[in-house]
Amino acid sequence: MGTRGIEIVDMNVNELIKILNRAFADEWLAYYQYWLGAKVVKGPMKEAVIAELEEHAADELRHAEMVAERINQLGGTPITNPKDWFKLTNCGYEDPVDPYVRSILLQNIAGEQCAISTYRKIMKMTKDKDPITYNMVLEILKDEVEHEDDLQNDLEDFDTMMACATATAKVKPKAKAKVSRKKK
Repeated sequence: MGTRGIEIVDMNVNELIKILNRAFADEWLAYYQYWLGAKVVKGPMKEAVIAELEEHAADELRHAEMVAERINQLGGTPITNPKDWFKLTNCGYEDPVDPYVRSILLQNIAGEQCAISTYRKIMKMTKDKDPITYNMVLEILKDEVEHEDDLQNDLEDFDTMMACATATAKVKPKAKAKVSRKKK
């Protein structure tokens, strides 16, 4: 970023770059978690969940691009070694070892909830101090809240479908009434 652009940031720019690099790590790991989840998910509603995961993966990659651009504007360098993502992440990465739909949804809901908390902190920190970062974070936060809602709706639909299937399986068919036929 140009010198005037950095001057309008009313906080420690180096500290902000460190915080944004942690968010950058989160976005890459979220992207990979969504992308891989879409490749391995199994079970009922699989196709709907794949579509949701692929859409969210694209959003997380876009977020990583936004954060990287802001780090560059502030005179920093985005994390260059993927190994460092695991060291710096706020939200971590959960390996989709259980590829069942419900497990994948729960993993990603937890990731979105962490992202919401992370971006809320950054938003509070940059409010009235760095309008560019604040607006970027507000845009990302809007997406993360939407993602959480999407995934929770999918989980609710899945649980309802499974409950209905269980209830239907428990209903025993009524015995057929004997029909007497008189011979004529």
